[in-house]
Amino acid sequence: MDVWTLVVLIVASVAGAWLGAGVVARWSRHNVQIGMGFALLAAAALMLLAQFKLVPGGGEALELRGVLLAAGLAGNFALGALMTLGIGLYAPCLILVSLLGMNPKAAFPIMMGSCAFLMPIGGIRFIKAGSYSLSAAVIMTLSGIPAVLIAAYIVRSLPLTYVRWLVVVVVVWAAAMMLRSAAQESRK
Repeated sequence: MDVWTLVVLIVASVAGAWLGAGVVARWSRHNVQIGMGFALLAAAALMLLAQFKLVPGGGEALELRGVLLAAGLAGNFALGALMTLGIGLYAPCLILVSLLGMNPKAAFPIMMGSCAFLMPIGGIRFIKAGSYSLSAAVIMTLSGIPAVLIAAYIVRSLPLTYVRWLVVVVVVWAAAMMLRSAAQESRK
């Protein structure tokens, strides 16, 4: 993986998270629900495109230059901003890297580096704004432990096609629940 490409894409995601967290931290619960709902639907659409092989599976490039680097920068900036809404970066980043003609294996360091650096930056902005729930953060942290064990020992043994379809169903269901909750809240 080309170091320049890696650094530029990671910096772009961090900048996106910094900007996104500044915006999202000021949003009302209703706006976050709507934003998350539609962002989850967009993520599900990207996953479906990948499932039906309607987006390129990637190429062999391990670096980006010129227009492709600018497109990668813009894309990873947007993904960093979406992370502040609670939308994962991994699957969309894999699709972005593939669309740019890179080897899909190059997505791993980009995804891991982006998340490792953008999470603290975005988190600091939410903490400073007092726009987070400590109890929810603790619950999610503690529930991550059995989730990793389940993923490591159960999910990894399932056929990848089934796992991908399960993810699409769960993401669409979560989006529908978010948008339903937002609609109910706006009626009140």
